[in-house]
Amino acid sequence: MTDVADSPAPGGAVLVPGMPETGGVHCETTTLGALLGHTGVELSEAMLFGLGAGLSFIYWDSKRQPVPFLGGRVKPFELTRNLARRLGLDLQVRETTSAHRAWEQARTPIDAGVPVGLQLDSHHLEYFGSAVHFAGHVVALYGYDATTAYLLDTAQQGGRVSTGLQSLARARAARGPMSAPHRSFTFSTPSGPPDVRRAIVPSLVECAEAFLSPPIANIGCRGIATTARRIVSWLGRVDDPRRDLPTIAMLMERGGTGGALFRNLYRDFLGECLPLLDGAGTRSGVEQARDLFEESGRSWTRVAGHVESAGATGDLRELTEAAALLARIAEVETGAMTVLRAL
Repeated sequence: MTDVADSPAPGGAVLVPGMPETGGVHCETTTLGALLGHTGVELSEAMLFGLGAGLSFIYWDSKRQPVPFLGGRVKPFELTRNLARRLGLDLQVRETTSAHRAWEQARTPIDAGVPVGLQLDSHHLEYFGSAVHFAGHVVALYGYDATTAYLLDTAQQGGRVSTGLQSLARARAARGPMSAPHRSFTFSTPSGPPDVRRAIVPSLVECAEAFLSPPIANIGCRGIATTARRIVSWLGRVDDPRRDLPTIAMLMERGGTGGALFRNLYRDFLGECLPLLDGAGTRSGVEQARDLFEESGRSWTRVAGHVESAGATGDLRELTEAAALLARIAEVETGAMTVLRAL
């Protein structure tokens, strides 16, 4: 993988100016905010997440996994595609199996003063705080020099960060669940500033429909109900409950997989929509859904607490409490999405 450092910038680092000082709470929306902000489209992280119909849920477990996976959003990059389609943005996506070509595709826009989004496996990034493999991580590349890539990541990971070009190449070449072949992407706005107001209700309805009518029982409202049934088996499912259940809880609540983070982000999106909506009925429905996701977010935090306690104590009652909360969450989120689908 020595190709990535063969052509350093003359005179030192090449940096795209005007990048944010820090990131947000979620990797993909952090990157979208940076890339779109560079084009002059300034939207909050919550608005980006909501307009991209980003909220979902997935429970995934297989014999090849050390622990069950809970996800609270749509699959990686679906949010980006949804947002571009809904706002009429020109999304240019590049993929390749060649590490050398991948680096050329990433650095060429940087040389032209344009930041680039990258999808990669966070495990290989030198600054990253978790050793877990996750090939659906997204960052904004805003510069490089002979040995180093300069990235924007979430606030939790440090905001403006850096990693070696070799580690970046390994992260981009990773394969496995949720991976993409050296994916990079940029945005442009050929039709001028997007009409956010017109995009709100269609985005709400699209997200609600997908959540309420999932193709399999592990996704959306059905997926939360599935988790409620299966969570009581976790003490016997994992190899080391004292180690593994707190890890699941950490990923849910602080790692941003399947806990409160995305519910709170969607709640904030609904709140930001209220002054932009026409019609008292529409505003009332959105306000009702916002309050339900407020309740849901609090409950997800409690679920994570019970999972962590179950690992520490080995007490099945903790998982039984978590199951009851999850059953209630499924009802609450189904109610919220039913209201939004009817807008």
